[in-house]
Amino acid sequence: MLSISMALLHHCSTPFSRAVRPSPPTRVRLSSTMAMASAEAPSSTRLSQSQQQKQQVLLGLSEKELQELALNLGQQSFRGKQLYHLIYKRKVKEIQDFIQLPQAFRNDLEKSGWKVGRSPIFQTVTAADGTIKLLLKLEDNRLIETVGIPVEDDGNSVRLTACVSSQVGCPLRCSFCATGKGGFARNLRSHEIVEQVLAIEEVFNRRVTNVVFMGMGEPMLNLKAVLEAHQCLNKDVQIGQRMMTISTVGVPNTIKKLASHKLQSTLAVSLHAPNQQLRETIVPSAKAYPLSALMSDCKEYVRETNRRISFEYALLAGINDSVDQAVELAQLLREWGHGYHVNLIPFNPIEDSEYRRPYRKAVQAFADALESSKITVSVRQTRGLDASAACGQLRNNFQKTPLVTDPDNLETQLPNTDLAVTG
Repeated sequence: MLSISMALLHHCSTPFSRAVRPSPPTRVRLSSTMAMASAEAPSSTRLSQSQQQKQQVLLGLSEKELQELALNLGQQSFRGKQLYHLIYKRKVKEIQDFIQLPQAFRNDLEKSGWKVGRSPIFQTVTAADGTIKLLLKLEDNRLIETVGIPVEDDGNSVRLTACVSSQVGCPLRCSFCATGKGGFARNLRSHEIVEQVLAIEEVFNRRVTNVVFMGMGEPMLNLKAVLEAHQCLNKDVQIGQRMMTISTVGVPNTIKKLASHKLQSTLAVSLHAPNQQLRETIVPSAKAYPLSALMSDCKEYVRETNRRISFEYALLAGINDSVDQAVELAQLLREWGHGYHVNLIPFNPIEDSEYRRPYRKAVQAFADALESSKITVSVRQTRGLDASAACGQLRNNFQKTPLVTDPDNLETQLPNTDLAVTG
C-alpha cells in the first residue's frame, strides 16, 4: 500500500476456515498461507532459531533496558543512558563508533553478541517531487523498501512521512499490488521496522513527523513486531501515536486484537470495492473474510477505541471507479456506522498490470458522489511516480531471490533500469 505512502498492497488462494459472521462473534483460523506469514516464513527462508538467539540487537531497547544491560556488563547505569543517546539521537550504526563509551565496554558488547541493528542502504531513488525511496539490505541479504515523503504544509513547515514495510514481500497477493508479485519471504523483526524510520531521517537530515505502516507486507500478519516497533517509535524515537497509521487489507481476528491495545493511532482499512463480489476479484483473501464480517469488526473497533477509521480505496479505471459504485460504497459505510473517512488512491501504475490509472475527471466524480452522500473523502496526492513509487516496484527491479553475498557477483543480478538512481 503506498502512494503518498506509495499505497497499494495486499492472493491468498488457500481459504481460511469457515468464514466469519458478524453475529455471533466467531474466531476464524488463518489459512495455511496467512498462518505461515504470521508465524514467519518457511525455515529455508529465515535465519535458524539458534542464529536469531545469538543476534542481540540494541535498537528497540528502552533507556531502562539499556541501563540494565550496562550494569550487567559491569558498567555504571549512566553508560546505558549514553547508549540510548547514541542509538536514538546520534543514530550511530556500529558499536565501535560509540567513541564516547570506554573501549572495554564496546568490546564487551561485541563479545556478548550485541550489535546496533542497522542495515546498510542498498539503493536510493529520488523522484522529482522530493520523494525518496530506499532499499535496505537486511542481514540475510533480503531487500525491503521504505519511503520518505516530504510535504510542505501551510506556513512553510515541512511534514516528513516515513512509509515503512512490515514484511519482506507479502503473501496476500492483491491483484493490483507490486509487492505480492515479488513473492513473500518472511516477517520483519521489530528493529527492522524501526530502522527504516531512522534511515529516512538520515537521508533527509530531518526528523520524521509521521509514520504509516503501508509499505511492503500486511502489518496484521506481523502484529507483534508491528506493535513493538510502534511502541519504540513512540517512546524512543518520540513520534506521537496520533502521527502514526497502521494499515490492513483485513485479517480475521486481528482488528479486535489491535483494538484491545487502545492505541491513539489511526487504523486504515483497505476496501477497494463497495461489495463482496468485486472485492474478491481485487483482494482474493476477501473470500475468507466477508465484507460484512470486516465491517462488523470495524464498527466494534470504533466503539471500543473511539477512534475514526480511514477506509483506503484504490481507484482502478473501469473496475471500481464509477459514480454508481461510489453511491454503493456510501450506502455500505452508512449501514455500518458514521464518521468514517474514505481516502481515494488513484492507481499507481506497475509493470505487467492489467489495471489503469483513472482520469482525474473520474476521480473527482467519484469523490463528489461520496461527498453528496455525506461521506468525508480525500484524494491522496500521488507522489514519486518517477521513482517506482507503488509498493514493491523498486524491490522487484532488484530482487526476486536473496542477493548473493559475494559483491563480485552482484552485477549479474541487477537488471538495466532507467530509474533516477542517486547513490
